[in-house]
Amino acid sequence: MTELADRQLTAADSTPTGPDVRAAVAGLHDLVDSHGADNDANGRIAEPVVEQLYASGAVYALAPRALGGGELRPRELMDVYRTLSYADPSTGWVTMALALSTGLAGAFFPAESAAELFSTPRLGIAGQGTRAGKAEPVDGGYRISGQWSFASGIKHATHLHTAAADTRTGEVRFFIVPVEEVTFIENWDVLGLRGTGSIDYTLSGTFVPTERSYPSLSTAPVTGGSLYTIGIGNFASINHGAWALGTGRRLLDELAAAVRAKSGRPGSPGESPAFHGQYADAELKLRSAHALLYEVWEEIEEQVYAGRPMGIRLETLNRAALHNATWRLQEVAAFAYASGGTDALRSGTLQRLFRDVQGGTQHISSSPAILQSAGRQLAGLAEGQRWVHFQLA
Repeated sequence: MTELADRQLTAADSTPTGPDVRAAVAGLHDLVDSHGADNDANGRIAEPVVEQLYASGAVYALAPRALGGGELRPRELMDVYRTLSYADPSTGWVTMALALSTGLAGAFFPAESAAELFSTPRLGIAGQGTRAGKAEPVDGGYRISGQWSFASGIKHATHLHTAAADTRTGEVRFFIVPVEEVTFIENWDVLGLRGTGSIDYTLSGTFVPTERSYPSLSTAPVTGGSLYTIGIGNFASINHGAWALGTGRRLLDELAAAVRAKSGRPGSPGESPAFHGQYADAELKLRSAHALLYEVWEEIEEQVYAGRPMGIRLETLNRAALHNATWRLQEVAAFAYASGGTDALRSGTLQRLFRDVQGGTQHISSSPAILQSAGRQLAGLAEGQRWVHFQLA
């Protein structure tokens, strides 16, 4: 047995299971919640929280088991991200961003390169996977240049995951670069999800070896199992869908607590039949979005873990279910803000949650074009087309 295989076997034997990681992050609620306001004010996740995100296995939940990761099933991943997003939406967002980039590099790098990368202490990979920069081919690799936005988690990462297009072939690849080689642009002045610190960054002629990159459309993992065959675009609903469900649940729970605290006062929403009906409607919107998203992923898991391709229909339903969860969340947030009175108006948890929702709805994975493309495919009007990241082509 090779030294690499020995290292991988040891790592796999000691990795936590899905229930282990889920239990660990559930136990972090008080810690994560207590730093939510500070995260928002400081534009980054508090270091005690970051330490526990790594220690709990949450950052490695998507990484191959052979490299020490959890390689959790999709619905287990959603449980992890949903739990953390309930405690603090920015923390949930950063966790799923780090976990995705870190896990995919482990799955698609050449085996020796992946093992070397995963020997990095507290490895975390953040960055941008759209709006590709330029990758000029040179001996042994590429020189990468460009400016990218929305590098969620970059302030807690060791490496950068960034998209760039080969200037000769046009192929888009993902490149992994140490953060020391990246120029940060401190411009995360936004309404919501302020704690994610999703700043811009630049690279200018930075050399990256070929083995520290992989094609953006990769679906054949070098390391790991069937989970990685779904393609990067299909991970969006695991990440952002779970975030929407966790954030929505927290909004409704916070609103209910605020209303109960004012119960019996003249004009309190708690005494209003109209409020009762609206709260029930919001609860049903959230629960139906949860049920649809998890139902779709149950079907996907059945296909993928049986070694069968997802198929265009399931890919479409997956993207539509994410869009649905995101915009039902927006409706829940609007109701919670309107019903929360001064509790929502003034600085506090309700206001912060409302602002975070407005940030989350802007993600490309829930844009109007997604629903339009999904409708075209579901109506049988997209013959011969397939999903390429966030569009039919």
